[in-house]
Amino acid sequence: FAAAYFVCLQSAAQPNLPEILSRIAEEAEILQQNAPQSLTQETLEQRTLMPATRFRPRIGNAANEPPKPRVVVRQIVSEYSVGILKDSTSQNLTELRQVISVDGRKVQSAESARHALSLGIKSPDDRLRKRMLEDFAKHGLVDIATDYGIFLLAFNKRGQENLKVVAAGEEQVGPDEAWVLNWEQTSEAGGMLEFIGNQAAHRKLQGRFLVRKSDGRPLRIQAWSQHLQPGGHTIRDDVTVDYIQSAHGFLTPASVVHRHQVDGVVITENLYRYEPFKLFGADTEIRFTELDTPPAAPAKTPPIKK
Repeated sequence: FAAAYFVCLQSAAQPNLPEILSRIAEEAEILQQNAPQSLTQETLEQRTLMPATRFRPRIGNAANEPPKPRVVVRQIVSEYSVGILKDSTSQNLTELRQVISVDGRKVQSAESARHALSLGIKSPDDRLRKRMLEDFAKHGLVDIATDYGIFLLAFNKRGQENLKVVAAGEEQVGPDEAWVLNWEQTSEAGGMLEFIGNQAAHRKLQGRFLVRKSDGRPLRIQAWSQHLQPGGHTIRDDVTVDYIQSAHGFLTPASVVHRHQVDGVVITENLYRYEPFKLFGADTEIRFTELDTPPAAPAKTPPIKK
């Protein structure tokens, strides 16, 4: 029925917004139920514009030129999963990472990283996320974005109560024709989480949502936030998340591109890429041999649908 409906919807001059939002909420709920059962490997490539080194011997005309900023490129590979923090009143999912290599240098085994992920879920509130960001900073990374891979969850039924959404035309996403929806959060509660020193702040977001015309499946979410810092600097963050259908029947992030700008200049670009997601109990090569009480699961676990 849904497929037939969206075939008719594709030929209309304007999308049926309530039906599309219902489809988006359904996909968000399916991700909500299946993401905690999944695991993948995330590769982060970060390009950062850094100040020039203070000491650099120069001769001739070069001595009179101001030193130019340098671009630093880092690559971090992590085991990646999603979970609910212990004693969380909101029961919101959060991204969980454990670094396994930095610029090709092994930090820990994948098995140890998975064990650490399982222990990390026992930590309450935002402190776990802050510790993981601090772990990235320890390896020389800056301006890290978090929780954007599961940003689709902000568009579940409850999240849509915090949104203004309007149709905004159509666009091509790869081989797919897509409807474009402009959206804006009406409060900061579900916005981007930013850590500045010891303080955590949520910032309201707005952006675009692209869904496939043929069936309403979410393809891409774009989001941005802008604010003034003390001192008058304009800070802007832009994010694009592309989703694909996993082999287990639910949407997963394929890539996340995050750009951090200061006064209109891109200071940091983070490109996250994800291997195909594996489902605990369905992909037999996944083993948590270090866990004291590994969860029992059938040989084949289908994705949970509403």
